[in-house]
Amino acid sequence: MSDTKYTYAVARIRALEVSLFSASTIEQLLACRDYGSCIRFLQEKGWGDPDLPADADAILSREQEKIWETISELHVDMKAFEVLSYANRFHNLKAAVKEVCTGKSGANIFYEGTPISGEEMVRIIKEKDYKALPENMQAAAEEAVETLLHSRDGQLCDVIIDRAALEAIRDAGKASPDAIIRDYAESTVAVSDIKIAVRASRTGKSLEFMKRAMADCGSLDTDALAHAALAGTDAVVEYLGGSGYAEGAQALKESPSAFERWCDNRIIQTIKPQKTNPFSIGPLVAYVIARENEIKTVRIILTCRQNGLPDDSIRERIREMYV
Repeated sequence: MSDTKYTYAVARIRALEVSLFSASTIEQLLACRDYGSCIRFLQEKGWGDPDLPADADAILSREQEKIWETISELHVDMKAFEVLSYANRFHNLKAAVKEVCTGKSGANIFYEGTPISGEEMVRIIKEKDYKALPENMQAAAEEAVETLLHSRDGQLCDVIIDRAALEAIRDAGKASPDAIIRDYAESTVAVSDIKIAVRASRTGKSLEFMKRAMADCGSLDTDALAHAALAGTDAVVEYLGGSGYAEGAQALKESPSAFERWCDNRIIQTIKPQKTNPFSIGPLVAYVIARENEIKTVRIILTCRQNGLPDDSIRERIREMYV
């Protein structure tokens, strides 16, 4: 695509960025003292649709749909955005495997808007028609089915598919000509590996489990990270402190909520340079990630308000905004 075409698309995104929630907008949402006033605030900001019920799930689902409606209107190559949907695609694979292997129909949630529908995914798994899946899903699907049928170990089934998803994201990053996709993929895989190490250190998982769960990436030594996790959370903090993820170590020392927040903030920090980039697909990809981060943050606030959490506790969970 020519620079001129990107210039038009980026100009359109720049106009839309004005309506992204800033830190001060999030503060205004926090100032709403209950769930109902939060919903009214969002509706006043144009979230949802006029005919939608005043319900968080309905409003946030609609906002998710709007992201892709906006991108499709720009008439750019959608292939660059594929990597952003891998998490949902592999989630649907996991849901289908569990539905077929446990016989519990309707117990799993499928994401819509993926190339293979939930219904088709169930058919593929039921008939073991693995060749109907993309190549990066085939081996994981077969292994997950066999594992769940023979061991009934749902966690191991998750690990197999989650690792395949991380490897697909990593490989898409390596193959992409766009710096933002390469950076997004590297950050996503590294942060996921760090999360695995932290959880494993707290739950006493084996080295074999971690090696099965982690995907290799360029910015971390996953072997060293896994061995650190074996020694405990303090050793993970020490390893991260000497890597390019020292802020993650600091957040981990602070609290579990601070660490979860850092994991998401790391991705936002990865894409922020795109705000000054006028001639590539970068700002468009960054907009999608920024909107998804915005929706996630609003969901956190609404859930906390519903559960009556104090403001300090909510603030600890709030993600960094793109604008």
